[in-house]
Amino acid sequence: MSEPLLLPLLPREPEVVIECPRFSFVKRRADGTVDFVAPLPCPYNYGSIPGLMSDDGDPLDAVVLGARLPRGQRVRVPVVGVLGFIDSGRGDPKVICSTGELSEAERLGLESFFRVYAFFKRGLHLVRGNVTDTRFTGWLPVTSASFAS
Repeated sequence: MSEPLLLPLLPREPEVVIECPRFSFVKRRADGTVDFVAPLPCPYNYGSIPGLMSDDGDPLDAVVLGARLPRGQRVRVPVVGVLGFIDSGRGDPKVICSTGELSEAERLGLESFFRVYAFFKRGLHLVRGNVTDTRFTGWLPVTSASFAS
């Protein structure tokens, strides 16, 4: 089983479009259509980075820590980490953005959230008739080579 976790070069402070505000139940696709309604609210602002694509063919996902932001808002926030995630057998990394360093509690919270998210996403795939590899893979290394000049 290969792990196609290709990550495009990132801006140090990317523009993120918020698609799912913190505490929302509705997860939307990049085009604004509803992907699914979650049983629990998302504890993070979830969106994407326009112009950068994941291996799954969708815009690169991003999580913005901090206060709730409205859907559709565009914000520029520094990258503080990247989580590895496989969705339907394709690389779907999550860029973590914050105005401050990640605390150990935030790191553990993100890891726990994406483990649970993978569990429910696998169930959603099964309901939709797809049996695929969907899982959280851990933190990806972020070095100076990860960023565009």
